[in-house]
Amino acid sequence: MAEPLRLLCFDLDDTLWPVRPVIIRAEHRLRNHLDAVAPQVHQRLGPEDFAAFREARLGADPTLRHRLSALRRLVLEDALRASGYEEAETLAAEAFEVFFDARNDVAYFEGTLEALEALSRRYTLAALSNGNADIRRLGLERIFAFHFNAEGVGAPKPQPAIFEAALQRAGLGPEQAVHIGDHAVDDVQGAAAVGMKTVWVNESGAPWPGPGPAPDWVVPNIPALLEIF
Repeated sequence: MAEPLRLLCFDLDDTLWPVRPVIIRAEHRLRNHLDAVAPQVHQRLGPEDFAAFREARLGADPTLRHRLSALRRLVLEDALRASGYEEAETLAAEAFEVFFDARNDVAYFEGTLEALEALSRRYTLAALSNGNADIRRLGLERIFAFHFNAEGVGAPKPQPAIFEAALQRAGLGPEQAVHIGDHAVDDVQGAAAVGMKTVWVNESGAPWPGPGPAPDWVVPNIPALLEIF
């Protein structure tokens, strides 16, 4: 007899909320903050300079590619230092906090929170993300029993580490868990590779891109999960 499902794991960005408007707004707030406290940054530097700082940091430490918070703080430090600010580390930490508050100010897809709350009464829910959203700042600790991200486990999806960490934390086998996300490779193929069942959140109705295994279920949104689980 098959083991019953007990754990539902969720991607965050573009699964529970659209992430692009969040990042645009956060970048805008960050720029306004820097213009107020360190105006020389944007007077002296353009987007190409920030891109160069980012590439230099990634070249020196490729792990920063999945350590998004650390990468942004370091790039801010580089920009502030290049603009003549001796207190670059302190200013960068303050600026990052402005960005991070805005990065965790999200607008959920319609019906998402209500559906998660309903599912959390029947299953253990976990969040597994490549991004740096913070479930504490989002107020999601009441819904998600735990949260792993790429920075914390040292590897991004679709690598197995984050899925295996969730299974170990829950004390379950992969046949007792489902991963739900919008990305065909990072979410569906990554979770399937460790033996978890998968749900592809396909809001646009696009055909399955392959070439890996198709998801066990396809839904247009999170509320549709209530018809499955």
